[in-house]
Amino acid sequence: MDYKETFEYWCGNGYFDEQTKAELKRLTDEKEIEDRFYKNLNFGTGGLRGVVGAGTNRMNIYTVRKASQGVADYVNESDFPQGVSGIAIAYDSRRMSKEFAAEAACVFAANGITAHLFKQLMPTPVLSYTVRHLRCAAGIVVTASHNPKEYNGYKVYGMDGGQITDELAARISSLIQKVEPIDSVRTMDFEAALKEGRIRYIEDEVLDSYISHVLSLSGGLSEEEKQALKVVYSPLHGTGLVPVMRVLSEAGFTGVSVVEQQKDPDTEFSTVKSPNPEEHDALELAIGLAKEKRADVVIATDPDSDRLGIAVRNKQGEYEFMNGNQLGCLLLDNCLRSRKTQGRLLPDDYIVKTIVSTRMADVMAEKNGVKAFNVLTGFKYIGEKIKEMEERGKGGFIFGFEESYGYLSGTFVRDKDAVIAALLTCEAAAHCKKNGCTMLEALNGLYETYGYFKEALKSYTLPGKDGVEKIGRLMETLRSGTSGEICGRRILAVEDYLHSRKTSETGAEDIRLPKSNVLRYELDNGAWLAVRPSGTEPKLKIYVGVKGTSDADSDAQIEAILTEAEKLVRKLTA
Repeated sequence: MDYKETFEYWCGNGYFDEQTKAELKRLTDEKEIEDRFYKNLNFGTGGLRGVVGAGTNRMNIYTVRKASQGVADYVNESDFPQGVSGIAIAYDSRRMSKEFAAEAACVFAANGITAHLFKQLMPTPVLSYTVRHLRCAAGIVVTASHNPKEYNGYKVYGMDGGQITDELAARISSLIQKVEPIDSVRTMDFEAALKEGRIRYIEDEVLDSYISHVLSLSGGLSEEEKQALKVVYSPLHGTGLVPVMRVLSEAGFTGVSVVEQQKDPDTEFSTVKSPNPEEHDALELAIGLAKEKRADVVIATDPDSDRLGIAVRNKQGEYEFMNGNQLGCLLLDNCLRSRKTQGRLLPDDYIVKTIVSTRMADVMAEKNGVKAFNVLTGFKYIGEKIKEMEERGKGGFIFGFEESYGYLSGTFVRDKDAVIAALLTCEAAAHCKKNGCTMLEALNGLYETYGYFKEALKSYTLPGKDGVEKIGRLMETLRSGTSGEICGRRILAVEDYLHSRKTSETGAEDIRLPKSNVLRYELDNGAWLAVRPSGTEPKLKIYVGVKGTSDADSDAQIEAILTEAEKLVRKLTA
């Protein structure tokens, strides 16, 4: 069926509720109808993500049911180790999150799979932990992470507690596509499933166990040093309040103030433009409270508490933001120092980061005598690397991070974890305060030791079907070749992750990573640039990294490359 036929099918079929039909019948813009029905919402390695609303290209109970049927079919046709069964389900504070979680549980229950459902909203990393703790075959979390309020999503986790990666995602996607017509999904009444034990609420013991594991990462500071730290925290209306405050309190950080206006769940995220701790606006209220309290550090978690953003008080009493690369390197430095102090830093130990994250981490690993692995963009690949190394019995995992504000220490969670990151950040800040410096001064110390590495990310939103097509044409144009330079810099090598080839002046070689629509350019003077479409939004992302001779030199280089990147995008999307 074309989009018009599918639209009419949804408007007239008795499977769809009256509220859905009424929403569709109010539509008058043909472009809007086309966008809602020209395709099915894409299921990728991150699962589903889209605007909440009626249509095949939207997040609604029907697309959630269809995806859940595909996941159920995967579980039922697979062989799992003895004692592994069921699916764990968590959800955040977004529009329809609780309802979507319940719909998924009903589909699993109807397909003979026990659904383990949290009674209340819960962070994504707790779901990751729960999958292995309860020995589940898979996990689901209903969230759109840090996206705007109009979005929701559906992420799938494997039995190892990590987000599914390419091969398994393709398999589940194929099963979802076979669920036709859409009203062929098997489902059942929620209360009946609960009564029959097909849906089971997850006990408080699971969160308690997770908290205990997080606290095991703490150490090296006295009670007085922890109590001396002043912290302001905002959960940005999401899932972080209970676990973050429990961890910090039980770890001994008593000087934590919560932003009252942002502590409660709110589907509309009414105090912020976007609930994204990467955005400076999101921390405005927290910084206001921090000035009153003279706090040393401000921390904020996104709605599903897998990302952490921070601002740090400088010597002048003002608050400066740290980006994901900067905080990642500070936390890595703390982890390396802690292991060294305890005599636990071994040559086979390793860190993991993404190909678009700072190169300073690679240098830090090398100079501290440990390994550094670079993986594709997406924390799922960091989790996959940890699993691979464990299965090979190789080394100990030290720390993993990505530039988009995701961090992990420990292996009991296999995804980025803002609860863990909150604890590590407070410990790093307390360590700095003990030594009479700010985190900003500690960061400058790292630059002086390892080099003035700086990075930047520029995103270009191109909405709708036309935007997706423009992004596709841009990537094709870049892939077809350049004149030997890009964004004003000479190209030394091109890494094409879609075709798994690296080409340079000395020849070509294979890239041994999964295929991904990413182009990465090695440029002169130690700079690099990467281009990729977002996997979850109609965005083109351009990442830039440089190594300068000073802070000012690095900033100037970044600005010059981004200026040229702007011109390039305008030209290729005109």
